[in-house]
Amino acid sequence: MADIVDISSLVSSSVIQTIDFRVFASLWCGVKDFDCFNETIGEDCRTTVWTYQIGEKDWVLDSFQPDEQLKRKKKISYVRRRRDVYQTLGPSSAAESATLLAFGSLFTSPYRGSELYIDIHEAPRDQRIQSLIKKIEFLHFVPEILSAGKEFADKNINAHFLCAQLRLLDGQFKNHWKATFLSLKQKVESLGQSPLPIHIFVMTDLPKGNWTGSYLGDLARDSDHFKLHFLREEDELVIKTSKIVVAAKHSLRFAFVPESVGGLKKHCPSERLPDVLLFIEEAVCSCTSLGFCWDCRVFYCRECRAYENIWHMCKPKSDCIVTSGLV
Repeated sequence: MADIVDISSLVSSSVIQTIDFRVFASLWCGVKDFDCFNETIGEDCRTTVWTYQIGEKDWVLDSFQPDEQLKRKKKISYVRRRRDVYQTLGPSSAAESATLLAFGSLFTSPYRGSELYIDIHEAPRDQRIQSLIKKIEFLHFVPEILSAGKEFADKNINAHFLCAQLRLLDGQFKNHWKATFLSLKQKVESLGQSPLPIHIFVMTDLPKGNWTGSYLGDLARDSDHFKLHFLREEDELVIKTSKIVVAAKHSLRFAFVPESVGGLKKHCPSERLPDVLLFIEEAVCSCTSLGFCWDCRVFYCRECRAYENIWHMCKPKSDCIVTSGLV
């Protein structure tokens, strides 16, 4: 993450100390042997909400539970419980003797009054956590990502544009195409007085080949009134930025690297290029002058909260910025 998000302000102020996962794995498991003993945390965000020093009993029911109608409709058989991360993973726990602790995806966004997976915002007995949460609320991307986004906005779009984030294939979003496209249509219609064609930068997980028959397809065909812009993983700008991010070595530069693993890189095989497409897309969107359109009706996602703040914080297009919106 430190290769993508600029954490230099946190490290320089001694708020946190970081270690690159490659270094961590080398120290704990050895570069050539990853057959370590693992403690895998099997709970997911449907069944478990992690807490930290709240003082409540472990395994209590969470305030959000699926109602009977939802249980029948989705065939849900589970309940959500709250578990203290210190009691579960700390001293005397099964995880204490593990060499490597494996988690899946971690989310910290509120949904219907409940936290998804980690409820760490309410840790009143640890002011360090509260201070850290405040400091990381909005962190900029690294300069390489910001530069790529600005380059695309200036050279490829070079006009006032709308940013449309359309999640159509992910989780519950795939069930809400009608609402998603209605939101976009209303936003586009509100720009009726804008010079033609109206430029729209599209962030979507729906492949371009599948736009036919959707509102996106309608916009793409109406080239007299709309011009759609988008990025793909195979685009030269994306590949070039991936290579530049790898070469910058931000995570190693800011992280703790013991002398014993100082020569780690020369023993490593060729690295896969990181997937930076989404981050460049967000950087492009920070340069918008016509606003954002996204579907937040299903989940009030962290990206939506980040974008709302970005638009109000943004400098002019020639000097646009973006934040990571981590929490």
